[in-house]
Amino acid sequence: MSRPRPAIASAVACLAILVAERVWPLRRLRQPVLVHEGRNLVMGALCAAVVAGLEAPITDRIARDNMTRRRGFGQRLPRPLGKVAAFLAMDYGFYLWHVATHRLAPLWRFHRVHHVDADLSLSTALRFHLVDMLVSLPWRMVQVRVSGIDPDGLAAWRRFFTLSILFHHSNWRLPGEWDRRLAWVLTTPRMHGIHHSVGRIERDSNWSSGLSLWDRLHRTMRLDVPQSTPVTGIDDPAAVDDMTLWGALRAPFRSMPSPERYL
Repeated sequence: MSRPRPAIASAVACLAILVAERVWPLRRLRQPVLVHEGRNLVMGALCAAVVAGLEAPITDRIARDNMTRRRGFGQRLPRPLGKVAAFLAMDYGFYLWHVATHRLAPLWRFHRVHHVDADLSLSTALRFHLVDMLVSLPWRMVQVRVSGIDPDGLAAWRRFFTLSILFHHSNWRLPGEWDRRLAWVLTTPRMHGIHHSVGRIERDSNWSSGLSLWDRLHRTMRLDVPQSTPVTGIDDPAAVDDMTLWGALRAPFRSMPSPERYL
């Protein structure tokens, strides 16, 4: 009887964020709302099909094996500590993956589809290339296996991660200093808006997708860029065409400049 409750709570939270970004917008949107939201929802549905049909069954099985075979470092620690450690490992693992999608040219081809969006809103959290979900699957399997997370922990992390990306991609202007204060713990709309800047220096910061701890540890956090009128998106000639649904789906398979390499 209690299983639907997390889903209901997530739906209510999602609706609240959607209303909040309409009532208290952080940035002025440049695209027609229905067109922007519609194509992002279609792309999100394609990704959801891949996750539900492939990623979730595979990672769920690994999580069950973790518990029955006592695999992964989370299973070797005392129960409360092990659960927390496994959860943190999953979140940190995604930080590392996010960095890799920007630094490695083959991964950037697909992740670029997400960054091409010139307007950030809740729906931008859904705008990923479906092949991106396939490419990330091996890493997700490693995350689950090494962390030792169990099925309940994996379900909790998925809910946290989903709500987090919906929240920090939203166009919600939090009141007063709430955003800056909350950024000490979580990734916030202003913080992630900086990451979506067309500027290379800004884009190479604020990699966290859940807890902001990882940016602080790696000294990759920036909170000093105004978000009232930022230039978000990708600064290249093909970006306008790649914002469309068909353009986004075919974009990774054409020639494009490689991302700048890190030292």
